[in-house]
Amino acid sequence: MNKETPTSSSDLGQLAENAHALMAATADVAGENVATARKRLAAALESAKAMAGKVREKAVAGAKATNEAVHEHPYQAIAIGVGVGMIVGYFLGHRSSRNRD
Repeated sequence: MNKETPTSSSDLGQLAENAHALMAATADVAGENVATARKRLAAALESAKAMAGKVREKAVAGAKATNEAVHEHPYQAIAIGVGVGMIVGYFLGHRSSRNRD
């Protein structure tokens, strides 16, 4: 999960920087359409920031809940991990043997 966050955060940050640069570049451009577009872009940026904050909060809450569950039931968590690994391994092995035929 941590590997995905920097990339997504970086992409979102780059998008925000580009949008702010566009808004700065069009600041001196007159016209009702440009002003309307700038307002919509600013609103979209604020909405994206709020949404990113909510997603981050939910991800942290989920990670904390998972951490608590694993600490409360460590042997069950290990058993589930081993079981899922065996199932995935079986299907990957079965698929691989089917492709050789």
